[in-house]
Amino acid sequence: MSAYVYVLGCLAGARHLTYVGWTSDVARRLEQHNAGVGARSTRGRNWVLLHSETFASKREAMSREWHLKRDRGFRRQLAQALRPEKTR
Repeated sequence: MSAYVYVLGCLAGARHLTYVGWTSDVARRLEQHNAGVGARSTRGRNWVLLHSETFASKREAMSREWHLKRDRGFRRQLAQALRPEKTR
């Protein structure tokens, strides 16, 4: 069974938020988060998929999730794609 690690992002005012998780079906999980059925911290926001990685096992995916949750620099880089272009 394949397992995936994913990074979601959304804009909350002037801040960008990210969420890291793992799943066996990325599309289904994104729908759950946007429907308010996902993790409590993701409810009430419109999330977009910023990044995903595939692993052969749940254990590998959970290990990578642990590392990504602590890599704020990487998540900050991904979130830069959320920032709207400034108009002049």
